[in-house]
Amino acid sequence: MRSFLLSAVAATVLATGSAQAQVSAPAAPLLDPMFQDHAVLQRGRPIAVWGQAAPGAVVSVGVSQAQVQATAGADGVWRATLPTLTAGGPYVLTAQTSGATQTVSDVMVGDVWLCSGQSNMEFAVRQATNAETEIGAANDPNLRLFLVGRSSLPAPSSAPHSVGQWRTTDPASVRDFSAACYFMGRDLRRSENVPVGLIAASWGGSIIEDWLSRDALTKLGGHDQALEALDAYARDPSQGDAIWRQITQAWWSANDPGTKQGWNLPRTVDADWSSIPAEGFWESTVSGLATFDGVVWLRKSVVLTAAQARQAARIELGPVDDADVTWINGKYVGGQQGWDTPRTYAIPAGTLKSGRNLIAVGVLDTNGGGGAWGPAANKRLVFADGSTVALSSGWRHRVAAPLGDLPNPPRTPWIGGSGTTTLYNGMIAPLGAYGVKGMAWYQGESNVGDYVGYRRLLPALFADWRSQFQNPDMRILVVQLANFGPAAGQPTNSYWAALRETQRTVVNADRLAGLAVAIDIGDRYDIHPTNKLEVGRRLALEARRLDGAVQPLSPQPVSVERDADGVHVRYAPGTALTAYGFNRPIGFELCGAGDVCRFVDATLAGDQVVLASAQPTDVKVRLCWADSPVCNLYGPAGLPAVPFEATIR
Repeated sequence: MRSFLLSAVAATVLATGSAQAQVSAPAAPLLDPMFQDHAVLQRGRPIAVWGQAAPGAVVSVGVSQAQVQATAGADGVWRATLPTLTAGGPYVLTAQTSGATQTVSDVMVGDVWLCSGQSNMEFAVRQATNAETEIGAANDPNLRLFLVGRSSLPAPSSAPHSVGQWRTTDPASVRDFSAACYFMGRDLRRSENVPVGLIAASWGGSIIEDWLSRDALTKLGGHDQALEALDAYARDPSQGDAIWRQITQAWWSANDPGTKQGWNLPRTVDADWSSIPAEGFWESTVSGLATFDGVVWLRKSVVLTAAQARQAARIELGPVDDADVTWINGKYVGGQQGWDTPRTYAIPAGTLKSGRNLIAVGVLDTNGGGGAWGPAANKRLVFADGSTVALSSGWRHRVAAPLGDLPNPPRTPWIGGSGTTTLYNGMIAPLGAYGVKGMAWYQGESNVGDYVGYRRLLPALFADWRSQFQNPDMRILVVQLANFGPAAGQPTNSYWAALRETQRTVVNADRLAGLAVAIDIGDRYDIHPTNKLEVGRRLALEARRLDGAVQPLSPQPVSVERDADGVHVRYAPGTALTAYGFNRPIGFELCGAGDVCRFVDATLAGDQVVLASAQPTDVKVRLCWADSPVCNLYGPAGLPAVPFEATIR
C-alpha cells in the first residue's frame, strides 16, 4: 500500500446560498517513484533515498529502526542516506514532513540486480523453452520484479516519473519479464536465501551507444556531431532533422561507391541490374546475399500522368533494415535508421514529373537481415487526392560495398534503439542512484560491425553505470554472444567472433566482471535462442564467483606457448577439460601472418591442449572462431571453453 496523509483535507465554501465541502487535491508523493510497495533495497551498503518536497522542507525518512533527516533544496529535491541494513523484511519505508506523510509497505532488504541489453535480454519468459511449466511454477514472494517500460528521450526528464512497478513473482508478473534475468534471479534466490530484486530494462535491436550517458560519450570522444544534433533535435525537431540530413548525405557521398557512381541518379542505366523481390530480407530472397552486410542499391521506375505529377505526394516503403537514403528523380527525399521503422517521406513539389520517374534507395545493412523487407503491398506512392501507385514489383538491385569496406555510418541520434544516449535518458536515468549490487548485460549483436569501437564502449558502459548507481564495486555480468549464422567449412574472419573476443578481453580486464559463455546454446538459424534457463544459470554462477564463492567457470587459456612438440594452450592448473562427442577437441585454428588460418588437430593433455602441427610461421591460435562454430571442449559443470584468439608466445 502507498498512503498520503494531509494536514488539511477539506475546506468549507459557500456557493449560491448553500455550503459545499470541497476536498483538496492529494499531496504530491514525497518519495521518488522507484520506492514503491514490494520494493527491494540493497543490503550491505548505505541506502540512498530521495524524492521531492516543498523547497526548504525538512523530510524525515525511516525504515526498520533507522531514521534520518534531509532538507529539500531550492528545486524541491531532497536526498537522504539510510544506514546499512542486513537482509530481511518486510519493512515499512516512511517519508514525512510537517504537512504530509508517505508510507511504502512490504519492503524487503536483499540483493538488487539490473538486467539490460537488447532483444536476447528483453526475451520474455513466455517465449523461452518450457515456458508454460516455468510460468506455472513462478511463485516466490521474496523474488521481486521491476520491468522498465520502453522509453527513448533526447534528454533526461527533469521531473520524476514512474517507469515501472515492483511486483512479487507469480505467473502474471513473470510472463512478460526478461527470461535470462528471471532465471538468474531465481537461481540466486535459491543459493543465497535472501530477497532478490530484479530490474529489467532492455530494448530489442539496441546499440550500446544508446545506453551510455551524454557525459560518458563526451568523455569517450568521437560522438560530438551526434550529440550536437541530438541537442538541436531536443530544442526543435526540424532543426535536428536538417542538421542530420546534411551529415547523412555527406557520409553517403564520401563513402558509398554507389552514390559516387550516380546510382541515385536517372542517368545511370540499370538494365543489367538483377531483380529483387519487393519484400523479405535479401539474405533469404536473393542468391549471393545470404550472408551479406553492407550497401545495396534498389531502383524502380514508375510512370505517372501529368495530373499525378502535379499533386503533393509521399512515398511509403515500409521498414528498411537498417538504414536508407531515398531519392526520386535525382532529388533526396529522406533517409532514416531503424530496422523495423516504416519509411514515409514527403515528396517536395517539383520532384515528380509526367512520364517516367526513378526511385532509388540506398540500403545499408549492418547486421542480420537486410533490405526493404516489409510487405510488398505497403510500398506505394500516395497522392493528395487519395489515389495511389503500387511499388510492389519491378525492383532491381546492385551491390555497392560490403560492410568491411566502409567506415562506421552515422546513426540518427534520436531514434530509440539505434540512437545516441536516448535509452539511457529514458530507461536508466529515471532509476537514479537506486542501490544495486550488480548488472547483467546481454547485448552486442547490433554492434558486431564495429567490434573495434566496442573495445572502448563496453568498459565505458561499466564505468558510466557504476557512477550512475554510485557503486564503484558494482558486479558486472556479460553474456558472450551465442552462436548464430551460417556454419563455416573453412576458417574465416568473423565479426561475431571478433565481438566475442572483445567481450572476453574487456571482462578479463575488470576484476569485478564475469563472463557467461553462450557459444553452445544459440541457434544458427535464429538470433533469439530460447534456452534462457541455461543463460540464467551461467550468469548466477558468475555472480556467486565474484562474491568469492568457489564456482565452476568456463575455461579460458592462461598462456599459449610454443614448445618442442607443438603449441600448448594451457588452462588454469587442474582444470578438468573434456571433449564431448569425439576423442579430441575440435575448432582449433593456427594462423600465420595476414590471418591466414587453418583448422588443426588438437589433443588433450590434462589441463592443456596440444597443437602438434604448428609451423614456425604460425603467430596465433583461435578457438571456435566463426559466427556459428561447432565447439566440443568443455570444463566442469557443463560449461564450454571460452572462444578466443591469442598470440603464440
